[in-house]
Amino acid sequence: MSKTNVLVVEDESIVSKDIQQSLKKLGYNVVGAASTGERAFELAMSESPDIILMDIMLKGSINGIETAERIKKELHIPVVYLTAYADEATLSKAKITEPYGYIIKPFKEVDLHTSIEMALYKYIKEREVLKERDLFYSLIEGKDIKESKDFIFVKSKNRLIKIKTMDIYYVEALKDYVVINTLETRYTVHSTMKDIVSKISDDQFIRVHRSFIVRVDKIAAIEYPNLHLEKDKKTIPIGGSYKDDLMNRLNLV
Repeated sequence: MSKTNVLVVEDESIVSKDIQQSLKKLGYNVVGAASTGERAFELAMSESPDIILMDIMLKGSINGIETAERIKKELHIPVVYLTAYADEATLSKAKITEPYGYIIKPFKEVDLHTSIEMALYKYIKEREVLKERDLFYSLIEGKDIKESKDFIFVKSKNRLIKIKTMDIYYVEALKDYVVINTLETRYTVHSTMKDIVSKISDDQFIRVHRSFIVRVDKIAAIEYPNLHLEKDKKTIPIGGSYKDDLMNRLNLV
């Protein structure tokens, strides 16, 4: 496993060296050290650290809070504040930049380690949520249609679950909801049959009833007015207006 790369931003030379030594003892890789906000931004751009330890009170034209705000906006690198100042005014200004941690000097190595690991965990989880959200929106907006026909995402217990369409046996309409059925799991989502039809492949699925869509290759037998699915042994009704379409899709001999 590769080491976590850390950038140290501290204007007191002795304190900076002490922090760097502690980081190395804890197994982190120090990619650079800066004493001003301007230099911190330059190193953040060139070194792309995994996380930045940022002193709030820096010498120079911009302080640590202003530097962190710019880094967040332009580079999206998590920042943990290091400061000896814990007054309400400082905290209020610091909170606006939404840091991933806040360590009060003097601190122990265990505090440093805990804060870094918690910050990285929070950052990774936030990125995962954003990635899932962006993917979800792209599917809703109809982007990457070819790829989206191979799978769909459903929301279950505050998570987006990926379902391969090849694993879907049938979809059943229940008023304002639809139930997507795989062999082992049922997913109830707030949607319509029309919306489901738009997200699955026409050559793999067929609507056999106003309340049912089935995957064609999961059909095991037909005894009109019903059909039976493989393994699932589910009996699905065949609507009169859908019978001809179903017969035309089957490879009859």
